[in-house]
Amino acid sequence: MRRQLSKNDKEAINAALATRFGVEEFLQKKQPAELVEEDGLKYITIEGVPTLFYGADGSVYPTLKLLLKHQLLPAIPVDMGAVKFVTSGADVMRPGIKAIDVTLKKDQLVCVVDEKHNKPLAVGIMLMSGEDATKATSGKTVKNVHWIGDKMWQK
Repeated sequence: MRRQLSKNDKEAINAALATRFGVEEFLQKKQPAELVEEDGLKYITIEGVPTLFYGADGSVYPTLKLLLKHQLLPAIPVDMGAVKFVTSGADVMRPGIKAIDVTLKKDQLVCVVDEKHNKPLAVGIMLMSGEDATKATSGKTVKNVHWIGDKMWQK
């Protein structure tokens, strides 16, 4: 199913993005945008490019294709050894993280990037605060919700 987003749809999405990411007027009134539901995914395209997607909880998340153009999320750099695991859908483990902003909050959305090129690898949710994560030496730190190579990336 595909349908054009109405003015009201765009306003609701803009309000959600403003609240969650501090981004104002992301979807422009006259900008062509569609809501697409296929293959078990629900996402928004802008000018044909998947830009936002809905998670299992109904929240709107930016796609990696959007994050390649506009870094909307705090970055979590991982070492190069963790890249193949993160891009296979694995959650991010504390030993693979190279730096953590102590101001991050539990359940905050982050972008996992590689330490060398700073390129987005995944969108994730913090499983603990940045302060707790800096003290931790092991365990899962970021839940992976969208990664390079997943169904959303292939759209």
